Amino acid sequence: MLAALSDHRHLLLNGVPLMDVRAPVEFAQGAFPGAVNRPLMDDGERQQVGTCYKRKGQDAAIALGHQLVSGATKQARIAAWAQFAQAHPGGVLYCFRGGLRSQIVQQWLKSEAGIDYPRVQGGYKALRGFLVDTLEVASAQCGFVLLGGLTGTGKTEVIAQLSHGLDLEGFANHRGSSFGQRVSSQPSQIDFENRLAIDLLIKRNRGHGVFVIEDEGRHVGSCSVPLALRLRLEQAPIVCLDDGFDARVERILHDYVVQQRADFVAAHGEAVGGDLFAVRLLESLDKLAKRLGGDRHRALRATLLVALAWQRDQADPTHHRGWIAPLLRDYYDPMYAYQQRQRADRIVFEGDRQAVLDYLSASACVASAAGGRAV
Repeated sequence: MLAALSDHRHLLLNGVPLMDVRAPVEFAQGAFPGAVNRPLMDDGERQQVGTCYKRKGQDAAIALGHQLVSGATKQARIAAWAQFAQAHPGGVLYCFRGGLRSQIVQQWLKSEAGIDYPRVQGGYKALRGFLVDTLEVASAQCGFVLLGGLTGTGKTEVIAQLSHGLDLEGFANHRGSSFGQRVSSQPSQIDFENRLAIDLLIKRNRGHGVFVIEDEGRHVGSCSVPLALRLRLEQAPIVCLDDGFDARVERILHDYVVQQRADFVAAHGEAVGGDLFAVRLLESLDKLAKRLGGDRHRALRATLLVALAWQRDQADPTHHRGWIAPLLRDYYDPMYAYQQRQRADRIVFEGDRQAVLDYLSASACVASAAGGRAV
């Protein structure tokens, strides 16, 4: 009997290499960090087998599957599995429920390539269920502190310096604002939750029981903060990060203009990347059109167009300060001030970067998460 491993905690906690033998469409809907898709059947073959199962039953579906995955196709897939197994001798494979597909891959690897390779008992469904439970339990048992602050104060940078920080923006591949969309796409909701759950699992295993999370609201781009965690965060104490207005403008200029354009150029080349960057920045501003009001939106858009042209022709991004500063001053800052007034009783500490880092790294952070306040 070939091995079927059931210690899901060990597999996910220790980053055991995972070979996912589900069809590509299933993998795209949700997988685990670092998992590699080496399917038994492609999407078309899976659809044919599924249709056959519904019409003629399991035996006919299995027979069709063996017919579709045979000859050169079968040998190519066995070679891909063997390559993964040889590169990751300590890894495991899984299908959706740990049933027939992963068993067939196991058997073919053994009989055709001479490789004993374990599969995950319960497959993807069991691993996913373990991570859902991990999120639920952590949300109930752990303490949480929200890191707030005006737009551009560098909250994500502070989170990155904390061993007990949870980087929701990193998990979601999004900076969290109307301008936060990155060059590469966001993960699926399932992938976002899996990344968060595994980070919680690892950090709890290291002894952390209190976590610092950036104040994001219900969504980070298209990804939703899991309900159990969101309900806890709605009651969590808030630490506010302060920084000067000019420093915030410069940080926005670097992150959303200079670095963002460099990312587009790296992905698409100078000409196409530069054009796509300009389109993305304009689209981001246009999302705020109704909230800004017609006159203010048109004025900011005109300034942005001039800045984009100057950046393209002169390789000089400094004109972008002309729309960043008023957008912060007249839109983002008043909105944040209003939100903070509604939650003033939850603010336990305010300070500059070093003061906030010191506070969040000290026992005062644990006390505030438990319901106390900074002295």
